[in-house]
Amino acid sequence: MTGKFITFEGGEGTGKSTQARLLASHLEQSGMNVLLTREPGGAPGAEDIRDLLVKGEPDRWSPMAEALLFNAARVEHWRQCIEPALKKDTHVVCDRFADSTMAYQGYVGGLTRESMAQLHRLALGEARPDLTLVFDMPATAGLARAAGRKDAENRFERKGADFHARLRQAFLDIARREPQRCVVIDASRAMDQVHSEVLHAVHSRLGI
Repeated sequence: MTGKFITFEGGEGTGKSTQARLLASHLEQSGMNVLLTREPGGAPGAEDIRDLLVKGEPDRWSPMAEALLFNAARVEHWRQCIEPALKKDTHVVCDRFADSTMAYQGYVGGLTRESMAQLHRLALGEARPDLTLVFDMPATAGLARAAGRKDAENRFERKGADFHARLRQAFLDIARREPQRCVVIDASRAMDQVHSEVLHAVHSRLGI
């Protein structure tokens, strides 16, 4: 692999999707080849699975059913989009990846870290990001931001304040366990400040 794989993680309303777009634009303007993508989704079959996961009632699926669906979508996303791009010297900027499954379905959903890791190995082997930016802010503030969205993809936002408070701690624990891969970003600040920290992290960790 010659391209770098950068993932954006965090709770709802932390601004990671906006910051992923800003980073991709910055890298493109610097003359680099970039693929901006997202999960769940990013490939035709994976986008079909996305609709099953992000719409409907909060209790539509059990945590294990969610984990299996997320990994099914991830297999297609990796096979069709991410891996081919990386092999062609294209940097991949992805809004969510496997850490979200670990956090949502593992930590908060009650499934074990090891079961989530086993599912990932079965689906993708040892594939992992080169850098993960974990966007952190109080869960209540993130949910307030997310409440302003006008779309039907709000299934996870409606899981309740306690769910999202635990989710925040889950992402922070993932970052604590893997400091060589993860950088925690204070997402409560102004957009341009967050963007500057993202650029600093990408340059200092990856040299791009």
